[in-house]
Parts: sequence; C-alpha cells; structure tokens
Amino acid sequence: MTTATDERARTTAPGAPEARGERPLVGVLAVQGDVREHLAALELAGARTRTVRRPAELTDLDGLVVPGGESTTIDRLSRLFGLHEPLRARIADGLPVFGSCAGMIQLADRILDGHAEQQTFGGIDMTVRRNAFGRQVDSFESDLHVEGVEDEGRTFRAVFIRAPRVEDHGPGVEVLARVDDAVVAVRQGNLLATSFHPEVTDDHRVHELFVRMCAAARVADAR
Repeated sequence: MTTATDERARTTAPGAPEARGERPLVGVLAVQGDVREHLAALELAGARTRTVRRPAELTDLDGLVVPGGESTTIDRLSRLFGLHEPLRARIADGLPVFGSCAGMIQLADRILDGHAEQQTFGGIDMTVRRNAFGRQVDSFESDLHVEGVEDEGRTFRAVFIRAPRVEDHGPGVEVLARVDDAVVAVRQGNLLATSFHPEVTDDHRVHELFVRMCAAARVADAR
C-alpha cells in the first residue's frame, strides 16, 4: 500500500539527490519540536528519514536535523534519553547537522540568556542569544536572500517565532542570511543553522541545501 510518506519521498525537486539516484538517510531529533514538519520537508528534498530518540538511532545516519521547539526542553530531554554525549561525538566526527530556531541554539558553542544549567551540542563557533526577536506575539515573516540555496535570486520567505540571533561568530563561520544587521543563517563545515523555521513553509530550498551537504559528506567519507 502506498503511504503519504512514500508519495512525499517520490516528489522531489529536480536537483535533489534522489533525482540523481542518491538518497541520504537523515534523522530528525524527535524529543520535542517540529519533528513531523522536518520529516516531510526532508522527504520532499530527496532524503530518506528516521526519527531519533535513542543513541542507537544515530548509527549510520548521513545527517541529522535538530528542530525548532524549546531549546531548554530539547537539552533536558536529550540528556535524559542519553543522546547528548553521543550526538556531540557524532558532530565532532563530522556528521552534517542542521538546526532551525531552537536547533540553532543547540548547535552554538555559546549562548546568551540561557537557563543556568542549559547545555548545547555545540559545533558552530558562535554566540547565540535566545528569544532575541521577542516573544511569541512578536513573531514575524521576512523575505531573505539566503546564500547557497538553489535559485539564489529568488528570496526565501522566512518565518521567525521566538527566534534567536547570532551575536558573534568566529572566522570559520559563513553568514548565509541577515535580517537588517542580525545574522540569522550560518554554516560552518558540515553544520547549518537558521534562526527561522523553513520547515513550516512550502519552500524546501534550505532542506535541499542540507540534503546536498549530507550527500557530499557521504561521498567524502567513502573515499
């Protein structure tokens, strides 16, 4: 029987890895947040997907998404489920990881306005401020130019919900997008992070970029 997931997985963008016979396996950290939305977007971008709730489910992944949600809850539950240290180790070993909103916070080496015992997975040499654009009532949308996506000449409609921002970053961090002077999308090596929520839109170019990163990392590992 054909499922909705099967149908989504077949409906990929022409330039997506699946169209070239490649289907990276990308997990979504499924302890809290926009898990379902990321799974759907990744499948449309050409990836096979898996939810990740246990350390064993990190095995053989080509990439991982840390979704938007509540960063302190993601931190607490990740440690409770024994995922924190294994994920830090996989990041250090070069696993491609994409974090959106709360996921951006979790990929930051340093955070501002965090809870007293809050920890991150780290990996990106940046300082991120939580809730930098205000509370839920201050949510907004903005048309951005995001470097590295297909069709860079077409703006990306970005949705910001209690969004963080990058306060500072090291020289190895590439800035991909800004809102005015605020840095809201970055990349460092195999790590990608956005302040906004591309998973809640019908524009899957950011996910396509990440799936390409996963495919490229898998090819590099095979050499």
